[in-house]
Amino acid sequence: MSKAPLMPMATALWLVENTTLTFKQIAEFCHLHEVEVQGIADGEVAKGIKAYNPIITGQLSREEIELSSKDQNRPLNIKNLDVEISNNEKKIKKYIPLSKRQDKPDSALWLIKQHNILKDSQISRLVGITKNSVTSIRNKSYWNYNNLNPKDPVALNLFSQKDLIEAIEKAERRIKREKKEKEKEKVKVNKQQQQ
Repeated sequence: MSKAPLMPMATALWLVENTTLTFKQIAEFCHLHEVEVQGIADGEVAKGIKAYNPIITGQLSREEIELSSKDQNRPLNIKNLDVEISNNEKKIKKYIPLSKRQDKPDSALWLIKQHNILKDSQISRLVGITKNSVTSIRNKSYWNYNNLNPKDPVALNLFSQKDLIEAIEKAERRIKREKKEKEKEKVKVNKQQQQ
């Protein structure tokens, strides 16, 4: 007997609703009792459970289901046990305590002084303040500019060193691209002047 699929009860519910497999075949595949599968079909078991499609995760194929649907004695065979559960590391805005919020303008000033190739929009995204605030700090017109002290945002744990390196690399790529465009423009202007 093969190993059970991910979320056996939800998978059984999907198989009951979407296939012509026998209760026995579904029970064997999901490692459930035949009576449980019949209860799922009757709506007595698995109330409130959302059906889980094993085809999407690659645990079963349509062909496998069709073959077993045609032959009631043929068991379903699980295709893939290594189900990849997506772990998209979405940036979750973490709560920043009031005591650290004053560090944001200080960090923006530090970034402006240490890494002046970063655009205002990049600094605002990294530090978590508005682009207008960054621009006013850069122009020294920020309302509290005289009281700002440049502080390393990585040391303050506002973002990681990796985030800073990625932002700097992106800025360097932008500068190279702009430089190439200027050179192309110069060549174009020179050609036009020569003609």
